[in-house]
Amino acid sequence: MAFVPDALVAAAWVLPDEEAVLADIALDRLGGETVMVPGVFWHELRNLLLSAERRGRIDENHADASMARLRRLPIHRADDADDRVVMALARVHRLTAYDASYLALAIHEGCALASLDRRLNEAAVAEGVTPFS
Repeated sequence: MAFVPDALVAAAWVLPDEEAVLADIALDRLGGETVMVPGVFWHELRNLLLSAERRGRIDENHADASMARLRRLPIHRADDADDRVVMALARVHRLTAYDASYLALAIHEGCALASLDRRLNEAAVAEGVTPFS
């Protein structure tokens, strides 16, 4: 089944001090399933890596190598969702527009959402999105 991973899941793939079973499962399934992300995914990843670098968790080389490694993964960027849909989901579930874009994509594509964010997972359940497992 296709799935949409959020940036926190992908960050767990490359940050040495992050561990998440869900992220490991998603990484294992990358080659065999269609993986789609909204455009904001790449911006969020760059920001997460820069933040980790600034906090001394990783160095510049690790951050740059991580982005390069992530770009080589079979992840497809989907077209941006309708602004009204993203904003409506954000309003109803009190999500950021960034998080709502992952949810909108999962709804539009009829696929699972892989997230480490509690609020986003609760919103996905409320919207009838298939849980990632």
